[in-house]
This record gives sequence, C-alpha cells and structure tokens, in this order.
Amino acid sequence: MTDRPYVTLSSAVSLDGYLDTANPPRLALSNAADFDRVDEVRARNDAIMVGARTVRRDDPRLLVRGAERQARREGEGRSRSPWKVTVTASGDLDPRAAFFTEGDTTKLVYCPSSKAKRLRRHLGDAAIVVALGEDVTMAELVTDLGGRGIRRVMVEGGGTIHTQFLESDIVDELHLAIAPIFVGDRRAPRFVGDAAFPWTNDRRARLVEAVPIGDVVLLRYALSDRFVKDPENAGIAALRLRSMVMGRP
Repeated sequence: MTDRPYVTLSSAVSLDGYLDTANPPRLALSNAADFDRVDEVRARNDAIMVGARTVRRDDPRLLVRGAERQARREGEGRSRSPWKVTVTASGDLDPRAAFFTEGDTTKLVYCPSSKAKRLRRHLGDAAIVVALGEDVTMAELVTDLGGRGIRRVMVEGGGTIHTQFLESDIVDELHLAIAPIFVGDRRAPRFVGDAAFPWTNDRRARLVEAVPIGDVVLLRYALSDRFVKDPENAGIAALRLRSMVMGRP
C-alpha cells in the first residue's frame, strides 16, 4: 500500500477518555491555543475526515480558519481548505449541513454500494458519492483517496471512526489533546470503542512529544514506521507551539 495517504488521527478527550457530554451543548475540550494548533495541522493536510454521526451531531464546518494559512494554501495552488470526507452506512445525511454548504472545496461521501444511488439523488451536487462495496473499510477508503491524489488525511472523529482506523492499523500519527476535566457519564461518546487494537503491552505506541498547551496537554504518538519518513508532518505541533510561546504569528 505504498500509495496510501499519510494518516494523522487528531482528537481532544477528557481525563476519563470522553469526546463530549451525553447531551447538548457540545463540550469544548480544547483551549484557544490548541484550536489554533489544530488549524495549522488542518492546513497541512489534503483532506479532513469525520464520520457521518459527527456530521449529524456536531455539524462541523471543517475549514481552515486562519487567513494566512488559507493564503498559503492558495499560493501552493490548493483550495483554501482541504477536501472534506465522510463515510456513512445508512445514507442519513442532510445536504444542508455545514459539511456540504461551507467552503469552496471538494466534498466526498463514501458509502456501501447499495446506498449510493439513493444518496446521489438526495445530495445532488453537494458532494461526490463514492461506493466501495457493501462493507466499507477504512483501508479501502484511504486507498481510494490516494488514487485521487490525496497525500495526507487528517481524521477528526468521532469514536466509531477512530476505532475503525486504529484497529485497521492504518494510522501513522496520533495527536491526543488531554483536557483537565472529567465527564463521568457512560452515555457520553468515548474516544474509541471496543476493538482488537494493534498496540498492546507487546507493541507499545511510541510517544514522540508531550507538550503543555495552556491547561491542555498534547500527546503525539508515532504509530507507524512512516512517521519519521514524512518530514512535512513531523514536528508540526512542536514548531507551531514554539512560535506561539515566542510571540510569533
């Protein structure tokens, strides 16, 4: 799978491993400095991916916010924000969601082949619908993205997507921001669900950075041997943080 894009999985969690509370409003786990770091990582990627449940629950825009970063991307001949990608098993997506309406960039929706025809009618020209067989796998999905010229993918949740990517052993880099709060509600969404993950006591994930960002701590893990072979992704978090600490934009 030499053409597979470099995959960075990025998430913020509570001290007890939750992504959010069980009920609205949405829980803000990161602080302003960490949101800015995430924006920089987004700007460095070619595509941002979330699951359909996240599209429905959080209605994310998934855009690069910083004007300088947008301009940098345009200067490189790219869209102001990365492509947006989601995957759905049910086809239950609203074309009025911000995922589809916000940002002048390509939107891709992956789905089982049996859902594709109806989903294309439902979404119209809001997105490109890609059928990948009845059992869509994340390995197939990222391989298809690679065939479309995508070199770097940032995966931003939710827990089901995290689980599928991690158990498939196709994540190269993990960014985990730990917020200093507890949720303490088993109804709330967790970072991952039950799965046979590759990283165990016999194969421990390699920690490459632990960086305080205000009251949040960023843990950055290398999850594949491709981590050191991708200089464009290496060091992003630390470099961005150092510039903020030194007062540079």
